Formats: sequence, C-alpha cells, structure tokens
Amino acid sequence: MSPPDDAFYQHGAPLEPTGVPDDVIVSPDTRRTNRIPPGQSRTRKWPVLDAFGTPQVDSSAWRLTIFGAVERPGSWDLASFAELPRVRVLADFHCVTRWSRLGNLWEGVSTRELLDRCKPLPEARFVILHAADHGWSTNLPLADFLADDALIADRHDGQPLEPDHGGPVRAIVPRLYAWKSAKWLTGIELSPTDRPGFWERGGYHDRGDPWREERFR
Repeated sequence: MSPPDDAFYQHGAPLEPTGVPDDVIVSPDTRRTNRIPPGQSRTRKWPVLDAFGTPQVDSSAWRLTIFGAVERPGSWDLASFAELPRVRVLADFHCVTRWSRLGNLWEGVSTRELLDRCKPLPEARFVILHAADHGWSTNLPLADFLADDALIADRHDGQPLEPDHGGPVRAIVPRLYAWKSAKWLTGIELSPTDRPGFWERGGYHDRGDPWREERFR
C-alpha cells in the first residue's frame, strides 16, 4: 500500500474525459472502453524509472533548443518558455515495463506551437529528443511528435514537474510508450533520417506503440 503522504497516489478512479474542463485537450486513448493496452496493468503510484538516475539540472542555466532541419532554430530559457501559449492535456501513460498510470493532467506548451515557431523544413521526417541525462536521446516520427495531445510539459496534476519525473520540462507523447516522452528535455532535433536513441540502440522498438506491444525490435 502506498504511504499516506504520497501525493501522487491515485486513491480512486482515474480522471475521465468527461470530468475535465472544455479547454483541456483529451488524448484519444482515454476514450477507449479499455484504457489499458495489452500486457499492461494499472498502477496507482507514480513510479520513478530512468537509465542513470536523476541528473542535477541547473534551472537558471537550462535552455530548450530546437535545431536541425528547421528554417529558424529556437532557444528558450525557463522564463521565456513559461511565457509561451499554454495547453493542458488529459492522457494515460504507459511504461514499457508493463505499468500504466491513467488519467494524468499535463500542462505545458504544445509541440505544434514550438515547431510552428521554428518552421520544419520539407525534408524533416523525424525528431530526436535530447536530454540532460548523460547525453540520453530517443527518436520518433515527426507525425507522432506533432499529435494533438503531444506537449512539452512543466506541470503534472496541477503541480510543477518534480526532478525525479523529468523536471524542469519533459516531452509527453501519450500514444507511444513512455520512454519516448524524454525526461529532462534540453533539445529537439529535426532530421530527414531516423537515428536510434539510447534504448533503441539497446534493442527497444523504433516506434513503441503500446497498443501493438511494440516493446522490442
């Protein structure tokens, strides 16, 4: 049983699409009759998983950069990132290690908002996400990164995103396994070609659709 002071523990049913304000973007998978993909089980906790441990990120020096196959590279510190138009997204979260946390309310900046400012070039087809975690990276198709429910989040369930869960900001791409939602995000690289990241080079699936159980190559 979760300790009573665990603020992330879900004591009741997960948040439903009908229970959020009209301005919240609802991830389509939360509308499924069965929201848990094959091979997964629901957790009420908020597990902490990573490759190397939580890095020490200096918030005063942090920057998010967009580069590669774009017309206008972009860069934001935390203050300028916070001034961008905001969105909230209700989404489920599926870890490849077979747990799912349902009904998360994320807040941040939509991926479309950021890339609209940088103008992807016609040849851009893939996104490589870079993190402050020992050079960690992950790859995904540009189309997945630009989904309606994808965002760069700095708040979770109404609270600032804690370092253990990827703060100051992380990617959230709800319709792929959670390792594609890079924690401690520092860079968004657009590329004409695919380039496997840390876990993909280790044998994980290149795309990672949880409903198809795309766990490994």
